[in-house]
Amino acid sequence: MGPYPSMAGDIGNLIRALREDLSYRDELGFLEGTPLPSTFETTSLWSQNSIPVVISSISPSMKMRLLEELRKRIGNCTRCKLHAQRKNIVFGVGNPDARLVFVGEGPGRDEDIQGEPFVGKAGQLLTRIILAIGLKREEVYIANIVKCRPPENRNPQPDEIKACEPFLFKQLDIIQPKIICALGNFAAQTLLMTGEKITKLRGRFHNFKGIKLMPTYHPAFLLRNPNMKREVWEDMQMIQKEYPRDQ
Repeated sequence: MGPYPSMAGDIGNLIRALREDLSYRDELGFLEGTPLPSTFETTSLWSQNSIPVVISSISPSMKMRLLEELRKRIGNCTRCKLHAQRKNIVFGVGNPDARLVFVGEGPGRDEDIQGEPFVGKAGQLLTRIILAIGLKREEVYIANIVKCRPPENRNPQPDEIKACEPFLFKQLDIIQPKIICALGNFAAQTLLMTGEKITKLRGRFHNFKGIKLMPTYHPAFLLRNPNMKREVWEDMQMIQKEYPRDQ
């Protein structure tokens, strides 16, 4: 655990170490000075450099606050060239305490206009998929790899992904989901740090920082290739089986 004291050590030192970690050393350090909860239950999170740390479990209300503060830190983002043509930053939406998070590629036209992920035709299909596994859209959290629309819905470029992915990782830090569903090549490849195509990755769980990650086809792909819905349903059934409903 590096510089972080064990739970068996002095709790005062643990709190100070956690506060130092939560002060963050750059612009992604979004909650300097935020009071920590008084009761600590060890939960594995990772820092901005993907170094595991021990941190307290966070209440849903605190998670919401942390997400709101992260959005404020993003501000009127100009960190990559996608800002030039966007209408809205599409941060993410849903339950801050979600057990299941869906991660897509990037906003489309409808999402750019409304400032919310997956609200167009692909989003309507995603909503139906969520309902099919016995959940409601408001029970999950939905985000994207990049938070601004690529021009003409082109693929996000490596520099754009690099500029934006730390914010997604912070969202996942806060939410602490049990399962992530990566929708499409770019989501799966970014989260798993691989060049493998979605055709090779889907159909089984992978590990993302101790979280079960299921890659599957993007809903927009399904709209163009409805014959692939069976494969997605198989993937979603595996998620449904693993979803922790009794916790």
